[in-house]
Amino acid sequence: MTRRGRKHLLKPLALLALAFALEGCISPSADSAGRYTAPIGGSPVISNETPYSAALRCMAGYTGQHPIKIAVGQIADYTGKSESDNSGRKITQGAALMAMSALSKAGVQLVERFDTSVAEMELKYANNRLIGADQNGGPDYRQIMAGSIPGSDYYLVGGITELNFNIRSEGANGDGGGTATNGVKGQVGVSMYVMNVGLDLRLVDTKTLQVVDVISYQKQIIGRQISAGVFDFLGANFFDASVGESALEPIQLAVRSTIERAVLEMTSRLYHTTGSCAASSDPLAGADDSHRPAPPATAYNAPITARNEDHYNADTSRNDPYRFYSSSDPNTGLRGSE
Repeated sequence: MTRRGRKHLLKPLALLALAFALEGCISPSADSAGRYTAPIGGSPVISNETPYSAALRCMAGYTGQHPIKIAVGQIADYTGKSESDNSGRKITQGAALMAMSALSKAGVQLVERFDTSVAEMELKYANNRLIGADQNGGPDYRQIMAGSIPGSDYYLVGGITELNFNIRSEGANGDGGGTATNGVKGQVGVSMYVMNVGLDLRLVDTKTLQVVDVISYQKQIIGRQISAGVFDFLGANFFDASVGESALEPIQLAVRSTIERAVLEMTSRLYHTTGSCAASSDPLAGADDSHRPAPPATAYNAPITARNEDHYNADTSRNDPYRFYSSSDPNTGLRGSE
């Protein structure tokens, strides 16, 4: 066989070998485990942290000494932004759940008002005496007792109100190479862009429906893209190779961070902590005692209130962009090791 014949024969053989290699990844029949292929990946589940999570846990030292019951209502997406292919909304619809997690990190006692469908159904069944007794010695059905459900002192509502794309973008591209027809040529490019997300939350006194606190926060999100490539002739052949990398700060993580900052500010004002949990600083904690409760910020039996008139309007501490912010992350990065 001539050299040219061998060359043409190698191409289909290479394609055939590639097909067999791909066939080894996916089988037309299920294996003993009931799968056609083994899924890739295997990273561990990690805690969902933000730069404000540590300060929220510091707040638990205050909330535990003066328990206040807070309910979370609707925190809806008011941006009106959807994916271009109608596959869904661009912003999470679970902002209320993020607020519940933030309040839980702060040690606040939560009462359920967001989804009471199961409790209402149980109450309906119990009212019709369809549910058996919870304990022996009484009636053979569950009794409905007056005053068995605790009420809330405050409830948190609001919404995600801003999602602004491409507030600003910058980029640079460059091409270069030899002047000869078969000279080496290359290109490199970099671009960055910024967007933001904003929300508005309010804390309402359940008994009086007085709005006792309002917060409006926004967070900017950055993305970048880097690419490089080279084109060259090698004898009778040529090759074109390029590499690139793009990254965007997670939008939903930005929403969670904004909510946690807002919840942190509200609970800090509610308990008059004056920012003592800023950057997760606990004046009583030692090097090996980072979870010791912080001291109460008010007198032991002092009433807890969040009325706006109890605070100076000239207080600009909430405008500090790095108040309560902690860049230290036990997972080394907002989503784990990078």
